[in-house]
Amino acid sequence: MNFLESLQYYWSFDFVKYALIAGILVSLCAALLGVTLVLKRYSMIGDGLSHVAFGATAIAAVLKIAPMAITLPVTIITAVFLLRMGQNAKIKGDAAIAMLSAGALALGYMLMNLFSTGANVSGDVCTSLFGSTSILTLSKSDVYLCLLLALVVIVVFSIFYHKLFTVTFDEDFSSATGTNAAFYNFALAVITAVVIVLAMNLVGALLIAALIIFPALSAMRLFKSFRSVTICSAVFAIVCSAVGIFVSMLFDTPVGATIVMADVAAFILSAIVGAVRRK
Repeated sequence: MNFLESLQYYWSFDFVKYALIAGILVSLCAALLGVTLVLKRYSMIGDGLSHVAFGATAIAAVLKIAPMAITLPVTIITAVFLLRMGQNAKIKGDAAIAMLSAGALALGYMLMNLFSTGANVSGDVCTSLFGSTSILTLSKSDVYLCLLLALVVIVVFSIFYHKLFTVTFDEDFSSATGTNAAFYNFALAVITAVVIVLAMNLVGALLIAALIIFPALSAMRLFKSFRSVTICSAVFAIVCSAVGIFVSMLFDTPVGATIVMADVAAFILSAIVGAVRRK
């Protein structure tokens, strides 16, 4: 079976279509958010929040309730706390992210070991942290949820583009000119938390930061304007997600790690092109 025949074969399954649609939509949302987060110097918030989500998921498993009932509100509250933390706080934003990340990760791993209901604890932890086949078991309702999220993020960026631009580059100036910076930071925190919770099914808790950081950094190697970087970041995210999913199916590699490696390759390529253009 050649390459094209393999693609046609896999494309005949609904779960492959669901995985591709959900993967592209989640990656798109993460990339759009990533531009603002990187420019606000909150690149690692995705990593910190993913660990918080992992710890919350472990608590939900211990209490035997639906994971979303705890994971989503806890992650949203943490995101709001991190993004609202000012430079005058006793614990700076990067230190707070590191503390929450390490603490939540340790808590989640400890709970999964102490109260595990499965026989393979290490496998469950590895799946949660690095992702596995969960994206290949998505239902149609999961795809609709991703589609709804993508529409919300795109609409927010389209309507409030100029407000987000000013809040991103100079929050004090935007507040002085009448922009409610606190509201936009709150909205950004909520959307970021929701994207990260959904992205855990795609790449796992430890690799989510890559979906946020790499497309934005790749686009910044090629363009300078905020609008161009945002559009280019979205394109990188879509292409890398699609390539990663298909490569993982064709060569039987981990889905999450393969998507991230596609993002890494895109960053290296964009860095080379950017360096050549500047000469």
